[in-house]
Amino acid sequence: MGSLRLTLCTGLLAACALTPTAHAADGADGGGAGLSVTPSAPAPGADLALRVTGCAERTATAHSTAFVADARLAGTEGTLAGDTRVRASAEPGPYDVNITCGSFLVKSRITVVSQSQSQSQSEPESQGQAQSQPEAESLSDDSSAVPAAPLAPVSPAAPASPVAPVHAGGGGTAHFATVDVSAAGPGTGQAVTGLVLAGVAAAAVALLSARRSRGTD
Repeated sequence: MGSLRLTLCTGLLAACALTPTAHAADGADGGGAGLSVTPSAPAPGADLALRVTGCAERTATAHSTAFVADARLAGTEGTLAGDTRVRASAEPGPYDVNITCGSFLVKSRITVVSQSQSQSQSEPESQGQAQSQPEAESLSDDSSAVPAAPLAPVSPAAPASPVAPVHAGGGGTAHFATVDVSAAGPGTGQAVTGLVLAGVAAAAVALLSARRSRGTD
């Protein structure tokens, strides 16, 4: 009897040693496996993308009571990815996620938030993106703008120097207005020309008066 019991115990131990078992790992245990989800705080009815790192298998399965169905994960080089959807009837709060990676069971957790909380978290991100676009546009406008060269001021036309008219009087006399030739201004040359013309006109008047006086004699 003693030898029979020893044989049975030995057989049971051998069977247990050959039977594969699933090891529970929390977070980074179980070969360094870890879970990340997008969005990080999903709302009921939202699509959910899962990414598992540190799993040496090519496939894995993620199960949670928050999911409408188990997520089938696939990938290579220790990174597996898949997607699922959060149940529309899921209540806000934490939910456990069990990932079966070969002989390891990786335990993680996600947090489901309400629709209002999900919208309030997404609004600051959209506002930050909307504010960054005008800043980028203003920078591009400033970099391409070329300042216009200032126009040179146009100087007004110099007024012509006044020339006094010649008055012919009786007895062959002519009266001239006094013109200041030394007056400052751009019309000095014109004033000199006017004086010359006035002198010529005075000589012509004097000659005409002399002819008239000879005719009367």
